[in-house]
Amino acid sequence: MSLPYAILTALLEKPSSGLELTRRFDRSIGYFWSATHQQIYRELGKLEQAGQIRALPPEQPARGQRKEYEVLPAGREALSAWVARSEDPKRIRDPLLLRMRAAAVVGAPGLDAELRRHLELHRRQLAEYLEIEERDFPPERDSQPDRLRHLVLRGGIDLEHFWIGWLTRALGEDEAAVPAPPAPGDRDRPAQTSGGTGGTGGV
Repeated sequence: MSLPYAILTALLEKPSSGLELTRRFDRSIGYFWSATHQQIYRELGKLEQAGQIRALPPEQPARGQRKEYEVLPAGREALSAWVARSEDPKRIRDPLLLRMRAAAVVGAPGLDAELRRHLELHRRQLAEYLEIEERDFPPERDSQPDRLRHLVLRGGIDLEHFWIGWLTRALGEDEAAVPAPPAPGDRDRPAQTSGGTGGTGGV
């Protein structure tokens, strides 16, 4: 299970309380590894019991104050071992693909409307990712950690381009209307915006 390692990564980036972690998952890490608030709090307890994280002493003791956690050496070692571990790619499990296979057997009334809805959702997500890229990864942010975080975001951008192209073909529309993915580091394209505020560079 990858959730404890996602939590260790987030805490190494910035010591946080459980509430702060859940907010970061909602707007950042959650783009590629989602978790409920209950799952995050449960894993925090397990990591603390395993001696991989600890709660920092509060600056001013107060009743009801949120505990802030930091990673201990054992947690960093566990995360480093997990990063270096060999793991095969996961197979795609998307119910939309299964529904299309079923539609080939029983017919597809209403399927076009669902495909168009998915297409719009992917277009919105792409616009949000591009907005994050424009805001959080200017050319001067070229350190190794920034490059790796940018690559994670680029993976999301490229995946949205894939789904937009695939759904466009599924609907039998003009694929030429779908813009090609910009090359990494290309800053000549116009900025795109969406209705949401987007996430952080830790996507």
